[in-house]
Amino acid sequence: MNKKEIIELLEIKSGSKDFYELIKESNNKTREEFNNNAYIFSQIGINATPCAGNCKFCALAENNYLLEKEFEFDSGQVIEKANASFKEGIDDLFIMTTASYPIMSLLTIANIVSENMPTGKRLVANSGDMSYDTALSLKDAGFTGAYHIKRLREGIDTEIPVQQRLDTIDAIQKSGLELYYCIEPIGPEHTLDELAEEILFARDLEVKAMAVMRRIAVPGTKLASLGEITKMQLIKIAAVTRLASMPTRSMNAHETVEGSLLAGVNQLYAEFGSNPRDDVIDTSTNRGLSIGQVRKLLKEYEFNITD
Repeated sequence: MNKKEIIELLEIKSGSKDFYELIKESNNKTREEFNNNAYIFSQIGINATPCAGNCKFCALAENNYLLEKEFEFDSGQVIEKANASFKEGIDDLFIMTTASYPIMSLLTIANIVSENMPTGKRLVANSGDMSYDTALSLKDAGFTGAYHIKRLREGIDTEIPVQQRLDTIDAIQKSGLELYYCIEPIGPEHTLDELAEEILFARDLEVKAMAVMRRIAVPGTKLASLGEITKMQLIKIAAVTRLASMPTRSMNAHETVEGSLLAGVNQLYAEFGSNPRDDVIDTSTNRGLSIGQVRKLLKEYEFNITD
């Protein structure tokens, strides 16, 4: 699928006959190619401090920090939450930090969490930019993968250079860590040309786990006034991305839109602790879904999941 064909699919009118043909095709691809398997990912945001990345859509940005205070889970709290998540039957556990979180602290946590991690589960770092040597250190500490992306309008809506993001993605892949990728944060201002370019970029990375995410208009953030794309738009973008980028294990649409489970999505997130799309200390009390809620949704759509 080339750029022109991707744009043509993105231009399909929501709710039209072609729209339902599109999501049916993506749904069928996922059900057949992934053997109807679905996955529960759990993410723990282990700290919240004003972040110098200054992403204009983020509640944790230094220039518009929205949480009532700063916080950091100690290693015991992270391990307790990690063990509880694995006990509930998740597949992949993400440890998320702000960009300035000390790498040595992250390595210490990973060493302990990975020691008690059930066989076949994955531990994923969602942290700041890193060198190849740091990526190797994360792998040695027990991480199996890392979430890292080149955001839409990186360097414009953020204060992070695009090349810095690209260098980190390269370091992650060269280290042997599995790269988790997402096209985000999608807002009404992003053109179909931009989306198509990002989909093609993601396809070239040949990732196993792919995602799309709409920008949440968190009140007080710099881009809140631009609003949000609709759920129907997110479902369509997820279907097109699933078909064009060809992940080999899972597809996600975030934040969770139930209808996407009929459009090629077979993976959902449960979230705890800090969240760039939320202005409370623990997102599980507000925006974040619980592991139980995620499991119930996937079962309702008749996916195979690990109990």
